[in-house]
Amino acid sequence: LCDYRSVTPEDTFPVTKIYPKFKGETLGVQYNPSQEWKFFHGVTPDEAILIKCFDSIEDGSVAVFTPHTAFEDPNTPTGTPPRQSIELRALVFYD
Repeated sequence: LCDYRSVTPEDTFPVTKIYPKFKGETLGVQYNPSQEWKFFHGVTPDEAILIKCFDSIEDGSVAVFTPHTAFEDPNTPTGTPPRQSIELRALVFYD
């Protein structure tokens, strides 16, 4: 995960996602040495990481999105089952 405060607007670019019945758009993030990335080593199946993908508040007080990625860790023991990802969307409204 990347600390949103370390990502500049110049680090992002639009990515069009084409599906069989519609098109969508998301943001890609290009690497910048000033970005602060964190790696969660040893997360177990009974643990979860929640990632905010969008927030409509754009005044800098909260993350609008959280850049994240996956990679193959060369230190993973042979035979380790691959991680599983469950993605869902939830809308939260509050006053």
